[in-house]
Amino acid sequence: MGVIEEFIAKAIPSKAEILLLSPLIFIYVLLVAILVCYLKKFRKVRTPYTRKIFHFLIFTTAGIFQFRFGLSLVVLFGSIVSIFVLAAVLVGEGFVFYEALARETDRPYRTLFVLVPLFTTALGGVIINLFFPQFSFIGYLVGGWGDAVGEPVGTHWGKHRYAVPSLMGVPAQRSLEGSVAVILVSTVVAFSGLYLFGYPIPIAIGTAVACGLGSAAIEAVSNHGLDNLTIQVAAAGIAHFILT
Repeated sequence: MGVIEEFIAKAIPSKAEILLLSPLIFIYVLLVAILVCYLKKFRKVRTPYTRKIFHFLIFTTAGIFQFRFGLSLVVLFGSIVSIFVLAAVLVGEGFVFYEALARETDRPYRTLFVLVPLFTTALGGVIINLFFPQFSFIGYLVGGWGDAVGEPVGTHWGKHRYAVPSLMGVPAQRSLEGSVAVILVSTVVAFSGLYLFGYPIPIAIGTAVACGLGSAAIEAVSNHGLDNLTIQVAAAGIAHFILT
């Protein structure tokens, strides 16, 4: 069986998984959506934070599903998440879930910068499961935690800013403070994942540091909107090349 055929066989959820687990996953994603909507509407939390809370919870859950249950459950989970995000986009501006995901600073292409990360997240998941399947959960965790922390830290504490390429000419900046946060959090979460996977502490630490530095470097130069793809591939690829 070829790589692609093996990937497809692992990725397709069974009928039992669809019937038994879809309702539970739907309820979970609904609760996550309600949480960010509540924070946005009633607590007046800014979109960079609500967006990243959603990002963090979704990526972390995907990493747990991959680690514990396998790719098919991640695909089922991602499909249901996509339905929620696409529904928010269809309703559009003024809908609280849309407002919790779509940055005001991305005008006039707010919807584009919701859809592009959705697509690149899925593409990143496909790539790492095709080429680095043993370490795909590292890609999810670093993408979920490391990438999630960079924007809020930069928004709140970022003083040393630098411009990054962006789609459609929308101005985009990152900060050195945000990049340092990406390094630290990516390293911690990569170490945690590798340690739980059974790697000895010295190997897990060395690999995690490489994942943290490499992922932050890739994130720092990635196009605005494409880092959900690049940071996943970087983290899983670095772990793969060091440990195999």
